[in-house]
Amino acid sequence: MSEPILPGFHPDPSVCRAGEEYFLVNSSFEYLPGVPISASRDLVHWRRLGHVLDRPDQLRLASSTGSGGIFAPTLRYHGGRFWMVTTDIARASEGHIIVWAEDPAGPWSTPVVTRGAAGIDPDLAWDERGDCHLTWSAGGERPIRQARVDPETGALLSAPVALWPGTGLAYPEGPHLYRRGDWWYLLLAEGGTERGHAVTVARSRSISGPFEPGPANPILSHRSTTDPVQSTGHADLVETFEGDWAMVYLAVRPHGAPPGWHVNGRETFLAGVRWEDDWPVVDEGRYAVPRAGTAFADDFAALDPRWVSPGCYPAQFAAAGPPQGLVLAAADGEARLLATRAVDRFWLASAELTLGAGRLVLRLDERHRAHVELVDGMFVAAATVGPFTQELARVPAASAVPAIRVGPHPVANGPAAGPDQVELGYVDADGFVALAGLDGRYLATEVAGGFTGRVVGVEQVARASAVRRFEYAPISPA
Repeated sequence: MSEPILPGFHPDPSVCRAGEEYFLVNSSFEYLPGVPISASRDLVHWRRLGHVLDRPDQLRLASSTGSGGIFAPTLRYHGGRFWMVTTDIARASEGHIIVWAEDPAGPWSTPVVTRGAAGIDPDLAWDERGDCHLTWSAGGERPIRQARVDPETGALLSAPVALWPGTGLAYPEGPHLYRRGDWWYLLLAEGGTERGHAVTVARSRSISGPFEPGPANPILSHRSTTDPVQSTGHADLVETFEGDWAMVYLAVRPHGAPPGWHVNGRETFLAGVRWEDDWPVVDEGRYAVPRAGTAFADDFAALDPRWVSPGCYPAQFAAAGPPQGLVLAAADGEARLLATRAVDRFWLASAELTLGAGRLVLRLDERHRAHVELVDGMFVAAATVGPFTQELARVPAASAVPAIRVGPHPVANGPAAGPDQVELGYVDADGFVALAGLDGRYLATEVAGGFTGRVVGVEQVARASAVRRFEYAPISPA
């Protein structure tokens, strides 16, 4: 099976190069800070720099509703600056937001809004004259649109025009424009971001068209195949330092009986690109991507950029540092979740709570989640699926820490096989002890819907909770 370069809930990748280094951003949806940004020297191994939208004056989300928030950013390097354009879906009718930075690690500017360019999936490209063009999806079956824009102010400098309707597949979106030789290339995602997802291409002598479709479209799709990696699409191209070309794209890895269930979200994959008759051809086997090392233990000397929160900035309710480690204390008394992406198929997470109350949570969205809570000297396991919340177990808490384990589904084959089994319990001196189990299909995108993936983290209980240590590690199936 192909390995992602960024496993677990890293959808809608966009990549650029500055000198010999590559930078990549992903959608963040309802989680703050928004738009994670990573860096690499070889396109294969990546390190997290932080987030582009990391403070309230850049982004305030209307709610923590699942799969709201930030959709499909584009990252570009031009004129000595890094530029990022994206859409806050709650304000998509107003236009997109543009920010810039001289250092990709930040600080990034306060956003400007491209009023008059309603839609999603914006792209920025500069033509031979230095004019900046904003290209975006108008949504649904409508053609991709384009207008000249002042990226410093967000002001449109021309009326939006239709650019290309795609090849006829559903939902033409995710446009990206590139100059190579005498041609401008327009890359699209089509077919929807589910199993019919595909990458298509067109080209023109002008950045504003007319565009002719490629003769081999789609240039990437795994639809109607048995490949373990599915839903391939929403791609972006980059010219390497050596003069080759590469593609990043999103895909999912479903498991279990048909139709298959993916639980960790849409992930970022890498492929090579070669050119034949001035058309891009995808080479999925060019790069050997090793399985990423994902285990970590956090003592909360500081707040690592892996931690995010739905609808709220972590700094608004979480403080890290000695002597207590992590303290969760929202001013309004609301339960706030501090979480990190689950990036493995099977894994174990635990949290050492120091104030005697707290909650370890596995979340897909607010209507699809499970937790182990320590309160009043008891471990309580519970789950929410749609409108139903059920307490599953309650036992006295001894010398142990709450834990969640995701392992193989008890039905390995046949029509009842889900993707995995979620076990809620605790870890003591003898290892993990399960209190309750939950079929992983209830925490899968095919049940819950949406565009994100599972996260795991800690949540405040009562007035405050404190966490001395959090551990996460992949596990092998028994």
